[in-house]
Amino acid sequence: MIKTDYLIVGCGLYGAVLAERISNILRKKVIIIDRRNHIAGNCYSLKDSSTGIEYHKYGTHTFHTDHEIVWNYANQFTTFNCYRHQSLARYKNKIYQLPINLETINSFFNKNFNPDQAKRHLEKLTKPYQKQKGFNFETKALSQIGKELYQAFIRNYTIKHWRKDPKKLPSTIFNRLPLRFNYSENYQKNCKWNGIPDDGYTNFVSNILDNKKISIDLNNNFNLVNNKFRVKYFTIYTGPLDRIFNFKHGKLEWKSLKFEKKILNTVDYQGNSVINYPELKYKFTRIHEPKHIHTDRNYYSLKKTLIIKEFPAQNDNEPYYPVNDIKNKQVQKMYVESAEKLKNFLFGGRLADYAYYDMDMTILASLNKFKKIKRLIND
Repeated sequence: MIKTDYLIVGCGLYGAVLAERISNILRKKVIIIDRRNHIAGNCYSLKDSSTGIEYHKYGTHTFHTDHEIVWNYANQFTTFNCYRHQSLARYKNKIYQLPINLETINSFFNKNFNPDQAKRHLEKLTKPYQKQKGFNFETKALSQIGKELYQAFIRNYTIKHWRKDPKKLPSTIFNRLPLRFNYSENYQKNCKWNGIPDDGYTNFVSNILDNKKISIDLNNNFNLVNNKFRVKYFTIYTGPLDRIFNFKHGKLEWKSLKFEKKILNTVDYQGNSVINYPELKYKFTRIHEPKHIHTDRNYYSLKKTLIIKEFPAQNDNEPYYPVNDIKNKQVQKMYVESAEKLKNFLFGGRLADYAYYDMDMTILASLNKFKKIKRLIND
């Protein structure tokens, strides 16, 4: 048996922050394990061997927050550039702003509305859908943006992205998509702090884990039955709950992704880090061009660029987005009840909570979990 004070299963951002707090504040030993061959979870970044361009292996990740505690914490381990995420969509060979804003509305309808005029225009288009009861994704979208914008930018993209009829998805997924009646181009709300770690996400997480009391064990699958660790205080599990219980209550449904990299002999392929392709004629949903994330680097002297096409995928081993419908919430509840019966066992993070967290909320949730751990060991 391997002895440790704390065992953390999952070396993503949530697990890394907990390991750092436990080792630096409580001064206890931590073993952090991960089934992958790298740290940093889904925000893992690395350099392309051909071009030297740093990219995010699991899709473009942007950091933004209004939480001062999160910003101050992150800046202990990295500095950030001034990147602000702008997303675009290519529809019928024309580029539009996303999320839908005043420029999108005017460009799509060939108008020159001011904000009040645009609001009144959408009120007319959405009026037939306002009296719906029990919204699903589609009816919620129609009640917010109307049929034309929905069919152009949302419906087919959603079908590709989720591999489901939008009518079978919960309305809460649509709630993540902002609607603006100004010319703001930031994909996220106007957060106080934005950026990408200057040295990349992997170095950021590596700095968080830089403590001699932390041991990292990669390529290691955790198993409740054949657990080789003897833990003095707590085991903290950050992976999918259905997996740790061998799917005894059924599988939780996730949407997964796959990526295809390509090197092109051009300085700049699309002029932006991410462009959505909502039309069904494209099998992929987005194209990422990561050189736009680190504009301060010397990438534009290259006569090559790296693009990454993003495709929806069926892959139980790489969960990305939870399908938070009623059926899956019921399954999740059963796993939470099973997890709460385990002695000296805590869980949390995007996968264990079956929730979609932005990175700042992941850090905040981890810091709050650490407060709980301190209370538990002091009781």
